[in-house]
Order: sequence, then structure tokens, then C-alpha cells
Amino acid sequence: MTEQVRNIFLEKFGTEPSVFFSPGRINLMGEHVDYNDGFVMPAAINHGIWFAIAKNDTPRARFFAADLDDYLLVDINDIQPQEGWKNYVLGVIHVLQENNLPVQGFDCAFGGNLPIGSGLSSSAAVECGLIFALNEIFQLGQDRKTLALMAQRAEHTFAGVKCGIMDQYASLMGKAGNVLLLDCKTIEHQYLPFELQDHVLVLLNSKVQHALAGGEYNVRRMQCTEGLDLIKQHEPSVKTFRDVSRNMLSKYELQMDPTVYKRCRYVVNEIDRTLQAADLLLQNNIEAFGKRMYETHQGLSKGFGVSCDELDFLVSEAAALQVTGARLMGGGFGGCTINIIRKEDRHQSISKIVSAYDEKFGTQPGIIEIDIANGTHEI
Repeated sequence: MTEQVRNIFLEKFGTEPSVFFSPGRINLMGEHVDYNDGFVMPAAINHGIWFAIAKNDTPRARFFAADLDDYLLVDINDIQPQEGWKNYVLGVIHVLQENNLPVQGFDCAFGGNLPIGSGLSSSAAVECGLIFALNEIFQLGQDRKTLALMAQRAEHTFAGVKCGIMDQYASLMGKAGNVLLLDCKTIEHQYLPFELQDHVLVLLNSKVQHALAGGEYNVRRMQCTEGLDLIKQHEPSVKTFRDVSRNMLSKYELQMDPTVYKRCRYVVNEIDRTLQAADLLLQNNIEAFGKRMYETHQGLSKGFGVSCDELDFLVSEAAALQVTGARLMGGGFGGCTINIIRKEDRHQSISKIVSAYDEKFGTQPGIIEIDIANGTHEI
């Protein structure tokens, strides 16, 4: 893919580019708690977006989105929101300018192998790849953590998704053979070794596309805020969901809208479950870790309300086949399930799930075997 994107750049712009890779991410535990100051357990993967980029000594930025066969030409001094994918790259330019970082004209071609809407965070891969590349070619001097925070702001402002920090952080800070345990309150992390000698990681793409900016993601965020604000009125010591125990939350169940209470209960449980899962990884107890994944899926489906029939079916089939762990991954409403499958059962289990899904929904799920990889880097 490196040479393919480089050759596209040469064809479109005619100069020699620098080439960068920005990975998508998985999240093993801690879904929908990054914007609630919880803990998450993401990792960068070996699928992502490749960027070819070079200065052009003009006041314009020119983009070619190879996967969409679409162009964008903008005046670097007049960055305004547009539509679709364009807002992800424009938001990056805007946030750099907002921080008084001197971005000048450049050309950029990009493309990759992340299915859009699959829950692998193609949006963060685009943002992080571009912001990292611009930081390099214009020698802006920003560290990876700062770039992650700016990329998050780019998605908030131009794409309109009030995402947490997890996706951008994982894309930029990933490390091969490790998952991150990220504290979303302090924005600090530790690496946990993730060695799957007897298992493999497989994503099953439901092919139901989700659009997080469509509203439901932001609705969940507002519901969590509403519940936390109510607790804060009665509990002066509470600053975030990290300060809320199950017993404390139950005291206010009757004062909350029932749906808001379910959202908050999921968040409190998932923060605790993620810390349990981290301990299990340190013990290399993959079987117990997989059980926590199933628990998370039930919480996301029944409590947080972000699953769909297709995702629930994929997880229930995995459970029936005694797959070690499975759950929906990402924002929900579509996208992928993440599965930890024993190597010796891999082909048989996947074949049975695919066949059952095809019979139920009239289409086969996409199959993506993944490895954990390094974060955004120049090639």
C-alpha cells in the first residue's frame, strides 16, 4: 500500500512525497467510557491509512482521497467546514492554526484498508496521520500526546463528534505487542503485554454502517452528563464517574430518568470491569478476560443501547460456539465485533458464524484478522 499511495501522489501532484502510516485501532475493554473519565484498553492495528504528502510552496492545500476518488482544494488561510471526509482533514488544519502553528501549502494523497463505518476509527486514523505528517514536514515540534489532543479537538469542531481521547491516543501512541491502559481522566497510560500464543484476534464486520455524527453518540454523552450532574448535586465529593460506586448510583435510581440510570450503571460497571481486565492480562488469563468481553457486550446492548440485531447475533453465535471472547467494538449501531478465538478452532468457528449470519441476514460478514502494531509513523 505504501508504493500504491506514493504512486498516486506522483500521478496527481508530480513531486516526491514523504509517506506515513496511521493505524486504525481496536478497543479490548472500556467502551463508551473514554468521555466519562474512565479507563480504556485500546491498541493500534496493522490496518490503517497511508499518507503521501509534500510541501507545495503555495497558499493552498490539495487533497486526493484515493478510496473515494475525490479531490479537495482549499486556501490555507480560509479554512471553513464542508461535508463528509473533508471535515476531518480541514479540522486538523484549523486546530493547528488555532494553536499558532505555521502550516503552509501542501499536497496530500491518502488511502487505506479500513472499512468506513466499521468501528475501527478510520476518522482518527485520517486525523492522526495528517496531523503527524504536518508536524514532521513543517517541523512544528509537537509531541504525540499533544497531537492526539489536537486531533480530538479537530473531530469535535469540524466533524461534530464529541468523541473522547481514546481513538486518537491509540492511533498515535500504539506499540506492537501491547495494549494501552489509558486513564482518560489524567491522560496517562501504561503498556500491557498482549501475547496471544494460542489465540487470534478476528474482527467480524456486520457491514451495518454507523454514522456517529448522526446524533446517537452525542445523545449518549448528554445522558451520561445528565446522570452525573444529578449525583453531583447530592455528593459534593463526586467530580467524575470515577468517584461513583454502584451503591452510590443506586441511591439515586428513582430520581433519574430510567434510561439515564441505565446509561450511568453501564459506565460505572465498565470502568470497574476494565481494571479487572487489566489485572487478568497481567496474569495472562485470556479465558477470564474473554468472559469480561461478553459482559461488556451485554452492558452495551441492554444498558447503553448501542448495539443492533446484527451485532447481537454475531456475539450470540460466538458464545454458542464457545469462542473465548466477543463483543461489539467502537461506537456501536453497526460496525464490527471483536473476537478472541482459539487458533485451533479459528477456521471452523468463523465458518459457522459466517454461514449462520448469511442465512439470517442475507449477507456475509467481513472477516479481518488483525495484529497489534505500532502507532502513526513515517515509512
